[in-house]
Amino acid sequence: MTVRQSIVLNGDLGSGKSTVSIELARRLELRRISVGDLYREMAQQRQMTALQLNLHAELDQAVDGYVDQLQQEIAASGEQLIVDSRLAWHFFKDALKVHLITEPTEAARRVLARPSGPAESYTSIEEAREKLRERSESERGRFIVRYGVDKAQLRNYDLICDTTRASALEVVDHVIAAYEGAFGQEILRESPPLLLLDPARIYPTQSIQTLRGLWGSDEVAAAGQAGEEGLEPLSIGYTGEYFFVIDGHRRLSAALQNGFKLVPARLAAEVAEPVVGGLSAVEFFQSEVSLSTVYDWEAAHGISLPLPGHVLEPADPVLTSEARLA
Repeated sequence: MTVRQSIVLNGDLGSGKSTVSIELARRLELRRISVGDLYREMAQQRQMTALQLNLHAELDQAVDGYVDQLQQEIAASGEQLIVDSRLAWHFFKDALKVHLITEPTEAARRVLARPSGPAESYTSIEEAREKLRERSESERGRFIVRYGVDKAQLRNYDLICDTTRASALEVVDHVIAAYEGAFGQEILRESPPLLLLDPARIYPTQSIQTLRGLWGSDEVAAAGQAGEEGLEPLSIGYTGEYFFVIDGHRRLSAALQNGFKLVPARLAAEVAEPVVGGLSAVEFFQSEVSLSTVYDWEAAHGISLPLPGHVLEPADPVLTSEARLA
């Protein structure tokens, strides 16, 4: 191991923080601390749900104050730890800051499938998805007001990992490789975050017809031989909801054809940051991603991407739905 530091993990419910952090602690033989467990205990003691405690914390600073003080003391101790916490990245300065993300419906399925206590109980995937969204937004707003930090900004973190299809063990392998200096060091050192994204959730910004040689068998075979960590990182933009390719369509296609669950990438632009020609990430995405771009990419790779709102015809949703089924 080249750098001795803690690993702190952030991510919303259903992203796999608990499973990944437990396995990291086991593999690296480090003590694990879960602030989420502490919050759940506090909610149960107050006979509240986790969401109710979050909303209560917006009015009662003592809730966050107690947890903040605890995290500050832990960070100042200098002990190497695995910390499962939505705000540890803010308190731990010398740590690998890992942010786990997953597709919202998949997160809801996971939360609904696990045993629930009185602090977290849902009756359907739809309810779970909505309550998880509400809880995340409540926390985000509270952190912005209290600490002046936005947990949704990817540049807060060193490593972003999409757990939608990747198993916990696969995620752990990648995190340890980055932690020990065997993977992604140039990006981690010079321009974090290093992104590890599900290739089936990344949007193209070019028409397949313009990508000559996209289906080259040599490139697909070379990518398969190199594996996920050996693939040259893509250049990626992020709208705050969707990831899209700025450079690397052929590598992304090769990853999909090889069945990769994760691909490495660097973050070129996020939300309002510029991409090209003065266009922000959001504006570039809206200008370059069309129905035909998405449909052709889906058909070529056998995947399904949710249609972004800007490509739909709000004036005639029936026609849009029929076109989608055609």
